[in-house]
Amino acid sequence: MSYVQTVLNNLKKQNPNEPEFHQAATEILTTLAPVVDKHPEYEASGLLERFVEPERVIIFRVPWTDDNGKVHVNKGYRVQFNSAIGPYKGGLRFHPSVNLSIIKFLGLEQILKNSLTGLPIGGGKGGSDFDPKGKSDREIMAFCQSFMAELYRHIGADTDVPAGDIGVGGREIGYLFGQYKRIRNEHVGVLTGRGLSYGGSLVRTEATGYGLVYIAEEAMKARGESFKGKTVIISGSGNVAIYACQKAQSLGAKVVAMYDSNGYIYDPNGIKLEIVKEIKEVKRGRIKEYIQHTAGATYTEGCSGIWTIPCDVALPCATQNEIDAKSAEILVKNGVKYVAEGANMPSTLEAIEIFQKSGIVFLPAKAANAGGVATSALEMAQSSGRMFWSFEEVDEKLKGIMANIYRNIDNAAKEYGYEGNYVMGANIAGFIKVATAMMAHGVV
Repeated sequence: MSYVQTVLNNLKKQNPNEPEFHQAATEILTTLAPVVDKHPEYEASGLLERFVEPERVIIFRVPWTDDNGKVHVNKGYRVQFNSAIGPYKGGLRFHPSVNLSIIKFLGLEQILKNSLTGLPIGGGKGGSDFDPKGKSDREIMAFCQSFMAELYRHIGADTDVPAGDIGVGGREIGYLFGQYKRIRNEHVGVLTGRGLSYGGSLVRTEATGYGLVYIAEEAMKARGESFKGKTVIISGSGNVAIYACQKAQSLGAKVVAMYDSNGYIYDPNGIKLEIVKEIKEVKRGRIKEYIQHTAGATYTEGCSGIWTIPCDVALPCATQNEIDAKSAEILVKNGVKYVAEGANMPSTLEAIEIFQKSGIVFLPAKAANAGGVATSALEMAQSSGRMFWSFEEVDEKLKGIMANIYRNIDNAAKEYGYEGNYVMGANIAGFIKVATAMMAHGVV
């Protein structure tokens, strides 16, 4: 049995009932076989076993009181996965689906994603099964303060720098940072995604969506194409989806569909983004309200149907495993040319295989949605130097990072004989940097 398969079998045995973690580890490890075969020293030093085992897993209770005086208890998590190339870096997710398996899969992916940015940041992830939806600002503040009352012990500007993710936006980051500052009596860059008035960075809100479009644009350029005139479907309606839509439209694309957790809107004339932003960012409403303001648009309950709409480009920006084999087959049949992942692991392994066998340009999440964490690292740099860069400066740096990621994953895929396979390219390019650092550090 190969070294990779042995490690994967042991991982599944030692971590039962963690399907998302198994899925991510399978996807990553199986693509690393060509690299591992070239480096027998990795097996001798147990490098893969150390790579897939988090350096630290922290689980804690989060008690908080609602507006009616009732006490609730949620679970909090922080998985500090790998610090070989820099301090742990990765978001916090507040969503009812959060469990250890999901946090571990996100953390494992984050190691490679962060490595691909070229910046000195390791991989980590965290969150809670707390649901911010329907909660008052006071209730969210109470939860965030209780969450940070434990988390502060384990993070720091040079140790672990969390950011936002699903359910954790500017409001939540503000409450978390305020509590950290209150407890530690220091104003440092311990969280990213902070408000501009207290150390945040311009472009951070837009970064993941912009970066997604920038890397897709690089793939198009390499094939003599561009976004101009292309029909685009974007799942989701949060920050990533909204700003991917904005950037794609600015490059001449027509975005025709978006969704939230209830259903999707289809506007054959092109999504009017200002209406979506008003509904989702100002009113915190549901996307079905869009059709009340736009003639010719339709709303359909349920989400999977969005992938039946013909398009040139699909940008899944919602959640894991939203594109399954059936949806992938329909997308291919309807002529999709490019699929770039804005969410974390939004395509199943079966869907990815269908895209690749069909010759679709498929850009995996760890490369395609790295813009958010890249800009978080730029925020860390600004915090450390007490600097504040302009929107144009940060945006230009982000664009350069995404272009460099595309070149690196393209070159890695070619070097190992898998030209055009960007899953292989991303995993290999990200892993080699981390593996080199781990070997340099000895068995730790």
